[in-house]
Amino acid sequence: MLNNSKKKLTVCYFGTYTPEYSRNRILISGLRENDVEVIECQTIRRGFLKYIDLAIKHWKIRNKYDVIVVGFQGIQAVILAKFLTRKTIIFDAFASLYDSMVMDRKNVKIKSFTAKYYWWLDKISMIFADIILFDTNEHINYASNEFGIKKEKFRRIFIGADISIFYPNEKENRSKNFKILFYGSFLPLQGIDCIVKAAKLLEKEKDIVFEIVGWGPEKIKIMELFNHLKPKNLFFADGQKQESLRKKGVEADLCLGIFGETNKTKRVIPNKVYECVAMRKPVVTADTPATRELFEEGELMFVKVADHISLANAIMTLKNNRKLADSIAQMGYQKFLKFATPKILGKQLLEIIKDNI
Repeated sequence: MLNNSKKKLTVCYFGTYTPEYSRNRILISGLRENDVEVIECQTIRRGFLKYIDLAIKHWKIRNKYDVIVVGFQGIQAVILAKFLTRKTIIFDAFASLYDSMVMDRKNVKIKSFTAKYYWWLDKISMIFADIILFDTNEHINYASNEFGIKKEKFRRIFIGADISIFYPNEKENRSKNFKILFYGSFLPLQGIDCIVKAAKLLEKEKDIVFEIVGWGPEKIKIMELFNHLKPKNLFFADGQKQESLRKKGVEADLCLGIFGETNKTKRVIPNKVYECVAMRKPVVTADTPATRELFEEGELMFVKVADHISLANAIMTLKNNRKLADSIAQMGYQKFLKFATPKILGKQLLEIIKDNI
């Protein structure tokens, strides 16, 4: 029960999470914007020492909070929290470890011991949590079906974007070139090969310039495709901090989402989509069930999954119709302001907390 002597509800944000990671930063700041006191109980220790460190830190604050929120990534931390407290545990699962490592990235063979370990770790963590958070209903449907967890335990909170970093540039900064920006990890769900092929198709459009920013396990594969096709209008840059990404976003005429054909592609609305619409930029992305949970036609430009021709055609449409591009940017931005700012997401989490303590 909530301690009525307190003026504020107090949340223990718990685990081995990275505070700088956008999902955690947005929810923590969102709670604080809604007048919630957040005590961070977090460790940077590795190995078994991280659990000892967490247990010691938690002991010092065990009577100072009303509910635990286990931040992403916190699968093992949920299990530890179950032994440390009888208070409500809200687990921001956000993404399945098994789905990410085995099914999407294919880092682990599906019938291997490690794959089974990831599967059971996901399942046990969800069993131990009182409430489980994911970013889309598609993710919730997957987790419920895959791990046999009742849907009543799940709640959806969109990813959103940090508006202290990603916000509109009030002065138009258009150059002679039509600049197209993609940033993110080189993973199968991103469909970066689709972008490279689309760039090749548009190579003769001399004022179109693509930039791909990031790194990841598929970068070697993508560079091999790039070296084979040799599109002259495409450039690469290593991954950068969010402040630098915003600068690139301000300079871009068009931003790109995801285009992969993996099952996970259908379940996510990636960070970059929220961040780019928060900058009031027109965004082109694959038409997926997850993206349709929030965005409609006219708020994003939708294209067929893993279809570089569809992507190239969408780019040309927006390049040749700046009025349409500006309308999509404005409509996407208004949808973001209504449903995906940190304060709105923090309020949703606060309501979930109040309903379950």
